[in-house]
Amino acid sequence: MTNKPRSVLYVGVTADLAARVHQHRHNEGSAFCRRYNLTQLVHAERHATIEEAIVREKALKALKAWKRAWKIELIEGANPAWADLADHLGEAS
Repeated sequence: MTNKPRSVLYVGVTADLAARVHQHRHNEGSAFCRRYNLTQLVHAERHATIEEAIVREKALKALKAWKRAWKIELIEGANPAWADLADHLGEAS
């Protein structure tokens, strides 16, 4: 998730992405997202199990070697326009 000026990036895990985006957009998500008005979904990854998703989340959050520039490269590799992917959550993938 990010905000309109793309100044802050947030990494999280959920079993229901559409519901989680809805929470963030209605100030019911994490306090961090509320604080920085993070309402735009710019990157998402599917994992076979919640355990795999948590491992990936921890890797993205914990490794300080994965600087902001790397996260931006990850986003732009799949979403160069930083389009809000929440608009497409109902579509088959």
